[in-house]
Amino acid sequence: MNKNSVIGIILIIGILVGWTIWATPSKEEIARQRHIQDSIYLAQRARYVEDSIRIAQELKQAELARTENSGNAAATASVTRDKYGAFTSAAVGEEKVFVLENDVMRLTVSSKGAYVKTVELKDYKTWDSLPLIGFDENTTRFGMSFFASNRYISTSDLYFTPYVDGYEYDGETTLVAKDKPLALSFRAFADDNTDVINPGEYIEFTYTLLKDEYMVDFDVKTVNMHDIIGSSTNFVTIDWYADILKQEKAVDRYNGSNVYYKISNSDVESLSGDRGGEKDGEKDVRNNIKWLSFKQRFFSYSLISKDYFNSAMLGMKTDIRQNNPRYLKTMYATVDVPFDGFKADNHMPMQFYFGPNSLKIMDKYDLDLDKQIPLGGKLVGWINRLIVVNVFDWLGSYGWNYGIVILVLTIIIKLALMPFAYKSYQSTAKMRVLKPEIDEINAKFPDEKDNMKKQQAVMDLYKKAGASPTSGCLPMLLQLPILWAIFRFFPSSIELRQQPFLWADDLSTYDSVLDLGFNIPFYGDHVSLFTLLMTVTTILYTYINNKQMAATQQQGMKGMKVMMYIMPIMFLGLFNSYSAGLSYYYMLVNIITFLQMYLFRVFTDEDKLRKKIELAKQRPVKKSAFQKRLEEMQKQQQQMQRRK
Repeated sequence: MNKNSVIGIILIIGILVGWTIWATPSKEEIARQRHIQDSIYLAQRARYVEDSIRIAQELKQAELARTENSGNAAATASVTRDKYGAFTSAAVGEEKVFVLENDVMRLTVSSKGAYVKTVELKDYKTWDSLPLIGFDENTTRFGMSFFASNRYISTSDLYFTPYVDGYEYDGETTLVAKDKPLALSFRAFADDNTDVINPGEYIEFTYTLLKDEYMVDFDVKTVNMHDIIGSSTNFVTIDWYADILKQEKAVDRYNGSNVYYKISNSDVESLSGDRGGEKDGEKDVRNNIKWLSFKQRFFSYSLISKDYFNSAMLGMKTDIRQNNPRYLKTMYATVDVPFDGFKADNHMPMQFYFGPNSLKIMDKYDLDLDKQIPLGGKLVGWINRLIVVNVFDWLGSYGWNYGIVILVLTIIIKLALMPFAYKSYQSTAKMRVLKPEIDEINAKFPDEKDNMKKQQAVMDLYKKAGASPTSGCLPMLLQLPILWAIFRFFPSSIELRQQPFLWADDLSTYDSVLDLGFNIPFYGDHVSLFTLLMTVTTILYTYINNKQMAATQQQGMKGMKVMMYIMPIMFLGLFNSYSAGLSYYYMLVNIITFLQMYLFRVFTDEDKLRKKIELAKQRPVKKSAFQKRLEEMQKQQQQMQRRK
């Protein structure tokens, strides 16, 4: 390759790179294009809503006019034709209910609307031993809506015909998935405006279950609908409304009911952020959405797109008019699904997840569904996901009672932190040995104006002795993230749900040993024994720790000591209605810490430690940069005093 060829190649590459840079839109241009797209979407959405309202009003007026003029069957049929157009035949029928079942769940599907009316998870029960039903079948609504021949159509009003393997099905209404997938389709046919069904024009919903999966394939197809659904249609709308039912004895403030969603190629978000849920609200999400989920503490009901949803209006509210004693929350979603009105056939592949909030179950679908489980966020969530969960699952695989699993987990964590705890104890022991000399320094510089000299003398003493008053803070700093991670892990762990231990019949909720019959503010109407024992052991630990630290503490620490005793009392009210497994863990931490302190004391000879300190004092000490600056500040202070 000669010189000219090399120069030519370089010029070509330079031109291509320059063109790419020039043609790439700036951030401002991207933002402007996004604004235009949002404006177009909002205009389409507004026109869609306006048309819906206008057509609904026109149909209502027409219906009233006809029913006033005549009450005969012909008039009624005419009203139905005006309202449903090409779907008039599908608007009349008889509802049939089908049960689709596999090893882990049981779905009830209605032929009217072809939607899942309710879900029962077979491996779980409610806190009071009833079948675990996900949502209220009497109030749940699900349907796909669109415009067809200037009429607003919702599939929830249509009667569907069941099909299996492409043939109309008229067999048993209970179908069970065994060794091969179970697929049941429902078709709503269009007609030719003469009540004659056209078998080649229909909307189809297909539900496919595997033998032991919580994931259900949900495929929506429109076949030869291009002459019925307008060519200008670029999305259809799915409306889902569900009254979620109460499954647990107590509400968890950090892991409550919430509506979650995942933006494509982005993180998982929720209506209430990372605050745990239970807060009513509504959110308009105009990004490409991968899935949305109605989540309660231990179970979720999710709608997933195999492609993406255009946008969604998501909400959660508390309906005080509900008369269902098991009512918990109302959750709803209006979702825009991409649709090509120019195509004769459209395929919208989706899925439902009806199942437990279990890390190992959700994680296998690789959809980030497990991000609904609040394990502490980015700060400490990685501790739970990488360490605590794996160790917990490993211990649980031995089939032990979960009270024993928590005990062994606590021992493992304390053993891992023991070297740091031992170093902290050694530092405290050194401070006790040096206490007489520190008292002498305090007596030598009683005047406040000599504080710099006193501080310098104390720092020199620490440096010579190889002691540091701050070295005992490291173990506490290491333990705080773990304590917080465990605080979020145990209440969110479905493995503890309805697991008994000693007097507690469910480690995931509070262990009431005495119902008071009245409510105490900030405490509750019951006595949780594990919480009481945790509080007692915390106070004992505080007392013993303060007694050991008394020799090293400065004056003016009384307020801090009082606060250290008040905190466990405050936690008594906080934890009284919380997970018994968590209170049990903290109680074990206190007990094991007592044993650690006793062992450290046995194996620490303070006379030998004193001799080591004396030897360390005899070695030459190199002054640190901080000590040099401190000495310079001291000299400057002395010079200023002389000038005065």
